[in-house]
Amino acid sequence: MITASPPPLRSVLDRIATEIADVRERGRPVDYIPALAACDPRRFGMAVAELDGTVYGVGDWREPFSTQSITKVFTLALDLAREGDELWEHVGREPSGNPFNSLIQLEYENGIPRNPFINAGALVVTDRLQTRTGDAAGELLAFLRAESGNPALDFDKDVAASETANGDRNAALAHFMASYGNIDNPVPALLDQYFRQCSVKASCADLALATSFLARHGIRVDGTRLLTRSQAKQINAVMLTCGTYDAAGDFAYRVGLPGKSGVGGGIIAVVPGRCTLCVWSPGLNERGNSVAGVAALDRFTTLTGLSVF
Repeated sequence: MITASPPPLRSVLDRIATEIADVRERGRPVDYIPALAACDPRRFGMAVAELDGTVYGVGDWREPFSTQSITKVFTLALDLAREGDELWEHVGREPSGNPFNSLIQLEYENGIPRNPFINAGALVVTDRLQTRTGDAAGELLAFLRAESGNPALDFDKDVAASETANGDRNAALAHFMASYGNIDNPVPALLDQYFRQCSVKASCADLALATSFLARHGIRVDGTRLLTRSQAKQINAVMLTCGTYDAAGDFAYRVGLPGKSGVGGGIIAVVPGRCTLCVWSPGLNERGNSVAGVAALDRFTTLTGLSVF
């Protein structure tokens, strides 16, 4: 249950930063994307954006980092806004219970990914957005720039190249789904869009602001409606149940908010009707989620009472 009068957000963030500084075990940066492997796991930033655009932050909250799978939320929103429920005929809405790049599950389910946040599901969503726009990654970048108010946001060419050079598993997923007729575009073109999408660099402040449309029930920063209230609810629900790989149950238990993580160490979270958050720390646990990031969000909901439960 959301409390009526939580403590001031700035003081909450300061307290969290102090507590996180004492955490010794921070996990390890992702090692299968060479461009990210050298990140310092002790870096930490956190930002909260209120619905009026006021942003509070601590630590490295203005330091750009590799967003990776966090961008799947925005691509999903952009495609869902265009095609509505037809999307769900091509990708499911259930937790996977398997690694985010699993091939086995796809074969069992005839090329229909379990949800839009595992890699196979995100490839389907990117493919469908590509068909509708001709430039899925460009559409995503324009959206993030507009919602964050930061026109300098851009792709990281080195990270995109690193992922392309080490992207055989994603290529296999895409080709496998194409064999079932669940991919429209040529696989090489789709992979280029997907890797560019994942390479976007943004700060905690940028991402907290860019996510605010989900806290506003589908309303963009300029007051126009991107999603219906029901569609915003759907995305928040899938974030809660599927947004942190195969640790979504533990994340819901500890944090109690819709969230989406990326292997760059970032996590976004939504308090519907109140605010949005982004936390970043590159050290990951064995399930690919930021150790300090999850701990910080756990402390945030504990200290403020701001939870969907």
